[in-house]
Amino acid sequence: MTFTPFAEFAVLLLVAAGAGALFVQLRQPVLIAYIVVGIALGPAGLGWVKAHDEVALLAQIGVTVLLFIVGLKLDLHHVRHIGPVALATGLGQLAFTIAGGFVLILALGKDVMTALYVAVALTFSSTIIIVKLLTDKRELDALHGRIAVGFLIVQDLAVVLAMMAMSALRPPEAGEAASAWMVAASLVGRIVLAVLIIAALMRWVLPRVVALMARSQELLLIFALAWGVGLAALGDWAGFSMEAGAFVAGFTLASTHFREAINARLGGVRDFLLLFFFIHLGAELNLSTLGQELWPALVLAVFVLIGNPLIVMAIMGYMGYRKRTGFLAGLTVAQISEFSIVFVAMGISLGHLDVQALGLTTLVGLITITLSTYMILYSHPLYERLAPWLGVFERKRPHRELAVDRHPPRSDESAVLVFGLGRYGSRLLGELRRLGVAAAGIDHDPEAVRELKRQGLPVHYGDAENPDFVESLALRATRWVVVTLPLVSSTRALVHALRGAGYAGPIAVTARDEASLQELQRLDAQHIYLPFRDAAVHAAEHLLGVLTVSPPASGANP
Repeated sequence: MTFTPFAEFAVLLLVAAGAGALFVQLRQPVLIAYIVVGIALGPAGLGWVKAHDEVALLAQIGVTVLLFIVGLKLDLHHVRHIGPVALATGLGQLAFTIAGGFVLILALGKDVMTALYVAVALTFSSTIIIVKLLTDKRELDALHGRIAVGFLIVQDLAVVLAMMAMSALRPPEAGEAASAWMVAASLVGRIVLAVLIIAALMRWVLPRVVALMARSQELLLIFALAWGVGLAALGDWAGFSMEAGAFVAGFTLASTHFREAINARLGGVRDFLLLFFFIHLGAELNLSTLGQELWPALVLAVFVLIGNPLIVMAIMGYMGYRKRTGFLAGLTVAQISEFSIVFVAMGISLGHLDVQALGLTTLVGLITITLSTYMILYSHPLYERLAPWLGVFERKRPHRELAVDRHPPRSDESAVLVFGLGRYGSRLLGELRRLGVAAAGIDHDPEAVRELKRQGLPVHYGDAENPDFVESLALRATRWVVVTLPLVSSTRALVHALRGAGYAGPIAVTARDEASLQELQRLDAQHIYLPFRDAAVHAAEHLLGVLTVSPPASGANP
């Protein structure tokens, strides 16, 4: 079947939209759908993709925008405040995956360069996917969510450094000969020169230029694209890579006041252009090549799905975290990311690899992203099943999570117990105390407990899902228990533990949406709060009262 380029793009978009809708129903990232579409419509499938040059150009620009946005998010302020746990965990996971993956890939019969590239590619996890999953589960601000975001930043920095390092290994042109020390000296000289120029631009030029461009939101978007693509081209010309140049372009704007505005406007552009990158990737893959790499891909996928979480759990356990926190954080690295595929594709463009390495990495990506998505979505039930075997990853005294007051609430302060001190629970506790109610709060996040203690609130550390902890509470003087935990499964476990500990008083729970409301209605709870609906009702009643007592403004319509 033959299409004009315009009709071909229309077909690609329609098929990608339909496949994406199917994968969303399966609770899978849409990037997997785009790769499948590329394979199905490419030479290995129906052969409908003919405009290879046009699709490849859009794919290249998409990768540029992706790396530009990554650089844009890495503000120096955030980089300086990466916690020691996130840094140690991120570096430890990188070292383990690179070393273990390199040996494993060599054992699978691959050459040294392929083993090096693919081993490095196995270390990167998808920030986009993980942040979205944690946000959907309302766990981004939880202890394990904050730690995971910290070592994802470490990975983002590592991928750019890896791209710059591998770009320096670009094979010499015909007739050229360069020793190792000449290559190293050239790389150091170019890096030093680039750092000096970039520092000068960030200090004296870019703030004024960006402020001028920001007078028009449309012009700001065009400038951001021009700056990103321009430095990407300059980075390629200077002997690094387009990807490294695009990252540096974003990083130079990360400290400006307009970073969020640029990021918001580029998000849709990135998603649209990356569609073509993954379609182009799928179209370039040969089914016979994929078949040859199936068993190596399965071996490496098992290594990533099991090895990466285990090393994260081991490091966090050694640093004094509970096995539950380490497990939930470790699941976020049980996959490879779109950066892994971009990194290996860069190796092909530099002449370091053949297309089989890209096929191997893509297969590992498809397997690990698919399975790890479900692992993260169902992390709590999965932990409940595996918890008896995870004790080896927890110290006898997990001091980082025990470094706060572990004494249960006293009877004179526990007329109301609030379990879960997120935004809603901590505000509820504060209001109860302000009204003179003897209320106390309990949360398993030590950082949240420390912060609320500094505010003078009676809060205590404890795991609401641990029946032994619930049984240790002085519940005789407790008149009400309010549960504001984000997960229905956690709320259910706590309610059962309270009843099992002999508490017969009333319990109030919170529902985030209608689906959780229906599940919570089956619990032994006397009241269900719906924070968002209750807030909307309160606001509507307040506005009605204001409109009733206030005359309409002059000139207003009746």
